[in-house]
Amino acid sequence: MEVGVIFPQTEIEPDPLAIKDFAQAAEEMGYAYIFIADHVLGADPAHHDFPALRTYNHRSVVHETLTLMGYLAGITERIGLATGILILPQRQTVLVAKQAAEVDVLSGGRLRLGIGVGWNTVEYEALGEDFHNRGARSAEQIEVMRALWTQDVVDFHGKWHNISHAGLNPLPVQRPIPIWFGGGADRVVRRIGEQGDGWFPQFQPDSEGQERIAMMRQFAKDAGRDPMAIGIEGRIPFGDGDPDIWNKAAAAWDEAGATHLSVNTMRAGLQGPDQHIEAIRKFKDAVSG
Repeated sequence: MEVGVIFPQTEIEPDPLAIKDFAQAAEEMGYAYIFIADHVLGADPAHHDFPALRTYNHRSVVHETLTLMGYLAGITERIGLATGILILPQRQTVLVAKQAAEVDVLSGGRLRLGIGVGWNTVEYEALGEDFHNRGARSAEQIEVMRALWTQDVVDFHGKWHNISHAGLNPLPVQRPIPIWFGGGADRVVRRIGEQGDGWFPQFQPDSEGQERIAMMRQFAKDAGRDPMAIGIEGRIPFGDGDPDIWNKAAAAWDEAGATHLSVNTMRAGLQGPDQHIEAIRKFKDAVSG
């Protein structure tokens, strides 16, 4: 399994040097990639009632994902860059394709585009996109982006997109850029099997989780795809245990067929980049040592 780190942006001050220190430390330790979350607006809990606002709201620092990746591409050399996850349907499809292609070029082909449909209606409203058709629309968005990443000139006319004989330049290094999915509802699992290059599941690698993986692989088979070519990324919270627990969790994900594994150091009582850097060092020594 490739082992990566989740960028703890809500717990690191918005300081370019702090971001640089964390990213370069992760690369020097041998982590395979940095996983970066996405939000554009944080809702005020005084006026909105979403369960997720307990961990993410207007007071939370969240950098613009693709802009941050452009910065990271310039200060690192090898470490992969994974969006986890970019809320695709609240963004303009062609612009995302352009931005992602640029990050892939600047990083030398290190981008993995994780996408999802999100939950924050406030963002959709502010960005002028329809929250209610976001799932179906995202399927067409993927089709459009892959065409733009692999063809010099695209002529596409769908339900939500019209491109008349035009193309991106530069094209990405990876043609196409890998697209991974977040989420776990049945319809999302079907889309992963039919369209996805990988999956960021939100479950544990227990018997129930393995049933979901088997469901996704069956959908892939039904679509005429190789189910074993679809990646799976597990996640381990640093604050939930010690080296023995981390290794047991890593072994469980490996047995479940995970190809990637990331550690999340947020919500573990850590403060500032130095403590997060030390935490990922401890995890790497324990799990990869």
